[in-house]
Amino acid sequence: MLAYPGMTLLDLVAPQHMFAAMLGATVRIAAKTLDPIRSDLGMTIQPDVTFADAHPEPDVIFTPGSIAGTFAAMEDTETVDFLAAQGERARYVTSVCTGAMLLGQAGLIDGYRVSTHWLARPAMDAFGATATDERVTRDRNRLTGGGVTAGIDFGLTMVEELRGTDYAQSVQLMAEYAPAPPLNSGTPDTAPPAVRDRMEAAFPGFEEHARAVAARRR
Repeated sequence: MLAYPGMTLLDLVAPQHMFAAMLGATVRIAAKTLDPIRSDLGMTIQPDVTFADAHPEPDVIFTPGSIAGTFAAMEDTETVDFLAAQGERARYVTSVCTGAMLLGQAGLIDGYRVSTHWLARPAMDAFGATATDERVTRDRNRLTGGGVTAGIDFGLTMVEELRGTDYAQSVQLMAEYAPAPPLNSGTPDTAPPAVRDRMEAAFPGFEEHARAVAARRR
């Protein structure tokens, strides 16, 4: 599991909760150094391994997303090269939220259908990918989740893929994951227009920035 400064904490923690529930699995958080990493909301993560010491042929390579942190990681050659090398050898190449842009910057989703945060969907063609509005998308060995909380659904999907439905249902039960949100504003389609417009306006130039960085991809 990739970690980098400014990542969205829940993008990482939600899938990690599910991965760690697979008895016998080895889950490692990989980063450039072993220094604590500050997430976008201020909480820190302690990496387990550096890029140099990460397993060379993992079953799963995963990247979280964010906004400013992801753009910075996309411009970081060491991070992108690590993802590209891992993605060539991993059994599954995966992400949640705008982590799909990092996969794209590493050349790993060209020709694939992907889920990502709604904010990033319009720019996914710049990485050669087709964005969906699905909570989790599987296209061959690429499994990608939508924005932030979709990491829970993504994680369960991966558990089912690796350990079967009964095991995944047991993990779901132990987590008491039975979503019943108090509001119905979790997607651009269900949010009130005024709420949607306000949130879109809060990130001016996002698509243009994504396309500009994608134009410099490997």
